[in-house]
Amino acid sequence: MEMLHALIIWCNSFLWGPPMLVVLMGTHVYLTIRLKFVQRYLPLAIRLSFSKDSAGSGDVSHFGALATALAATIGTGNIVGVGTAVALGGPGAVFWVWLTGIFGFATKFAEAELAVKYRIKTADGTMLGGPMYALEKGLRQKWLAGIFCVCTALTGLGIGNMVQANSISKMAHSTFGISPIVTGIIIATIVGMVILGGVKWIARACEGIVPFMTIFYIIGCSIILYFNRSTLVPAIVLIVQSAFTPHAAGGGFAGATVMMAARYGIARGLFSNEAGLGSAPIVAAAARTANPVRQALVSATGTFWDTVVVCALTGLVLVSSIMLYPENFDAVEATLLSNRAFGEIPHLGSFVLTVALFAFVFSTILGWSYYGERAVEYLFGKKSIIPYRILWVLASFVGSVVLPQMVWDLADMMNMLMAIPNLVALLLLSGVVAREMRRYLVEGNISDVVPE
Repeated sequence: MEMLHALIIWCNSFLWGPPMLVVLMGTHVYLTIRLKFVQRYLPLAIRLSFSKDSAGSGDVSHFGALATALAATIGTGNIVGVGTAVALGGPGAVFWVWLTGIFGFATKFAEAELAVKYRIKTADGTMLGGPMYALEKGLRQKWLAGIFCVCTALTGLGIGNMVQANSISKMAHSTFGISPIVTGIIIATIVGMVILGGVKWIARACEGIVPFMTIFYIIGCSIILYFNRSTLVPAIVLIVQSAFTPHAAGGGFAGATVMMAARYGIARGLFSNEAGLGSAPIVAAAARTANPVRQALVSATGTFWDTVVVCALTGLVLVSSIMLYPENFDAVEATLLSNRAFGEIPHLGSFVLTVALFAFVFSTILGWSYYGERAVEYLFGKKSIIPYRILWVLASFVGSVVLPQMVWDLADMMNMLMAIPNLVALLLLSGVVAREMRRYLVEGNISDVVPE
């Protein structure tokens, strides 16, 4: 087991190292150019997110699909992940986190468009789609689709479930003194009640949780930024400068090179918004939509809310707080930077962070349950859904009580391995994406996308 764990760690050092990060970020940039800066349609995409498409077919609404995807992506990476990026890469890492959201918009757009274009309708009327169907129907590479689904199912049980449940359990124990066993029972019960209802119940729950948790967290960050207003502008200047020039140690920050800022910023940004990993398009395929481009625009806003808004706010909070109170952040563990920053809110800081984290990680468990379920259904058929749901509920309990480091490392490896087949589909089918985009957004068919 020790040798296996060592092998997993070695694989992670490559998969999450510079080569794969360059490939992922390069895909973002390539698709941005190929799609002629599709980011310019962001205002339209946001408008579509809150509209209904009565002419389309699907299982959930535009917003329901977006909320479920956001539930899976907005999580500990937006808080703890940005903290580690700042600790390891300096303030300049925040700029690179933000940049992954800007360019990741194009990748999320392409993923969702392919998911809807190649989705299938089952005998009971359920819509199924995602990278596995794009690989099978678009490229005739079913073996790659199988690899993607195996990695997705394992990633879901690990990062999407056990890791999240463990975070809630530890937080409840340290903040309120609640036993991990009690927390595990509560989580497993609530999760079981929701996921047994399928995608419609999951989407309905996420529609309620995601807006609340996002607004709640933004308000908390805004309060801290108000307290830190004297260092807000200097913090923005420092973030931009440090992204392109080496940052010397001092003032509460560790020293960092430009390469370190870019490496850790891009890694944490990609981990947070999941653009290119292939998870979000699975639920995008379930959306009620008349054409692929319409849902693609809606899904692409996920990177905007997740990274350009939430991650950027976290970064500003951290950098401005460190600049204002450098002595309070000396020798603070990277994962605890956000805790210390939110502690600056008198009396309410720890409560705000606890509630936000609880909502973030719980919604992630719900969102990822759908991804894992669709993956095992592709591999083993509909008969595998109920056993996987039972396994999912049990895993949420086990993760609350105990989480071996090997589980985290294995899930981390599978998370990036998901990206490889998905990137193959994105790059080889980019011509299809561009053609569909021209059809609906460039050549006079905008009425097919814009609601009346």
